[in-house]
Amino acid sequence: MRLLTDEETKVFFTKLSEYIGPNIKFLIDRTDEPHVFRLVKDRVYYMSESIMKQAQNIGRDQLMHAGTCFGKFTKGGKFRLSITCLDYLAKFAKNKVWLKPQGEQSYCYGNHVIKAHVGRMTENIVQYAGVVIFSMNDMPLGFGIAARGTLQAKDMDPTGVVVFNQSDVGEYLRNEDEERSAAQQNQQQ
Repeated sequence: MRLLTDEETKVFFTKLSEYIGPNIKFLIDRTDEPHVFRLVKDRVYYMSESIMKQAQNIGRDQLMHAGTCFGKFTKGGKFRLSITCLDYLAKFAKNKVWLKPQGEQSYCYGNHVIKAHVGRMTENIVQYAGVVIFSMNDMPLGFGIAARGTLQAKDMDPTGVVVFNQSDVGEYLRNEDEERSAAQQNQQQ
């Protein structure tokens, strides 16, 4: 476990600011207990300082993870947010889209959000901005990138894509199913 380098910090905060903007300060400057971001292998974790101090007693090879995983760095040096940080993104999101009940299942199966499924959206979303997706009863479902801005989406046909899906709550189950299928195929060979 180590601090992020200056370049890693820049890439990470740039990606995070797409979704929560200046609200990043609320993640770092907390009133209850100071929290930090640390790198374990290629993943960025968010944890309290007390957990960080306890985790420092564990060797690098033995430490699997500590705190909440916000995502990982790719081999190309880019950062990819993980669905495990959804609670924090939802709490501080600047752009939100709420789905109608008939659109929730489609979205959780990994599909993009189409206009017919949008219940409402935050005003003044610009094209390609980071967006957090909610159900109509304010339950966070995932996050993505706005394919169209708020004004553009009003004039679209009902089958037009409004938000590109980057991650959703159904992702974990789909990944588990893929891993199980791959393991079964390896056993058969």
